[in-house]
Amino acid sequence: MNSGKKNLGLKHDLYFFSRKNLLTFKNIFLAKKNHKFLFILSPPYCGSTLLTQIISTSKKISCNNYIATMEGQLLPELRNHMFNKDRWDESNVYDWSKIKSVWMKYWDQSKPVLMDKTTTNIMRFDEIKKKFDNTYAICLVRNPYAVIEGIMRRNSKSIEFAIEFCVKTLQYQKYNIENNKNLAWITYSELCDNQNLVNRKIKSILPEIDDLDFDKFFSAHNFKNKFLKITNLNDEKVSKLKKEDILKINKYFSKEKELLNFFNFQLI
Repeated sequence: MNSGKKNLGLKHDLYFFSRKNLLTFKNIFLAKKNHKFLFILSPPYCGSTLLTQIISTSKKISCNNYIATMEGQLLPELRNHMFNKDRWDESNVYDWSKIKSVWMKYWDQSKPVLMDKTTTNIMRFDEIKKKFDNTYAICLVRNPYAVIEGIMRRNSKSIEFAIEFCVKTLQYQKYNIENNKNLAWITYSELCDNQNLVNRKIKSILPEIDDLDFDKFFSAHNFKNKFLKITNLNDEKVSKLKKEDILKINKYFSKEKELLNFFNFQLI
C-alpha cells in the first residue's frame, strides 16, 4: 500500500516537472504582462475542487496544479514549505517570494488570468496581496453541517474538532468578504443549483472569463467516488449525521447565530 502511494507520488512529480519544462519555452516567448491573479478562497470539503475544475474550462485561465485537489501548495517544490502539519497555524510564516516564483513556473503565462486554489489561502490573503498585484478572489462557503460531516468522515476527527474548525474557517471567510473589493462570494448550493448566478458573479469581477462550461462530467472527489455532472450533495451528507451529532452542532451554533446569519445559514 505504501509502495503504491510512493509510485503514485513519483508519477505525479514526473508530471509536474514535465509540465514545468514544457511551459518554460512558452513562458519565455509568449508570456503576457499585467496578469490578473485569481485565488480560490475556500475551506476544505466545500466544493473548491469542483469550482476550480469548472473555472479551468475557460481558455482565459491557467491553474498552477491540475492534479487531484489542484492546490498550489502541493507542487513538489512547495510541499515541505506549505503542506505540513502546522499549515493551519496562523503564526506560520510563508516565504511568498519563493511561492510566487514557483507558481509562475507552473502557470501558463500566455493566459491573462493565473489561478491558485490552496485551502490555507483563506487565512493568508492579506499576505498574498502584498506580493501579488492585481489580485482577485472567489470566496466559497458551504452548508456547515455538510462540512462538519466531511471533516469527521475524511479525517477521523471528533465532532468537537470539526465544529470548531468549521466555525474558524467561516470567520476567515467573513473577514475576507468584508475586507476585499475584487471578490465574489458564492455558496456550494449556488454552484450546484444556480450556475447562471455563479457565472454572473464571476464575470462581475473578471469579465474576461466568459466561456465557462458547467455541463461536463467532473472528477472532483466526492463520497460517491465517481465522475458526476454538477450535483448538490449537501442533503446526502447531512443525512449521514446522527441525531446526537445534530444536537451537539446546534448547541455550539446557537452561540454563533450572527456568523451563520451572515452567510444565510440556518440551524437544522
